[in-house]
Amino acid sequence: MFASTPPNPAKPGQALRVEFEYEPGGALAYLAAWDVRRAKIFGSCDPTTGIVPFDGLVHQVMRQEPYRQAKRVFWIVDNGSSHRGQTACQRLQQKYSNLVLVHLPVHASWLNQVEIYFFSRAAKSANAP
Repeated sequence: MFASTPPNPAKPGQALRVEFEYEPGGALAYLAAWDVRRAKIFGSCDPTTGIVPFDGLVHQVMRQEPYRQAKRVFWIVDNGSSHRGQTACQRLQQKYSNLVLVHLPVHASWLNQVEIYFFSRAAKSANAP
């Protein structure tokens, strides 16, 4: 962030006001999948979110055993645009016939197990001495 204009001097009895502009600094998107049975995290960093990065994460997981040969692999997802709706189900099942996409209810991030995992990790590190 940077000050967009030099601040005007504060008037008596008022706080100095400075207007800031945000300039993106190249943040990355971290996509994660969590195998709750094996307590294993899969992840990837990408410059953006979307179908291509999400499908890359799915491929990273589904090409490995035991997922490749499993009878069914359930992917429980939120309602992000890269994996929302019937179109996403069809797109992914064309590539992986054993993949079953299950959508969480809208506004139910508290059910999203990978978010819960990262929240608990962040809380532990924030409370560490």
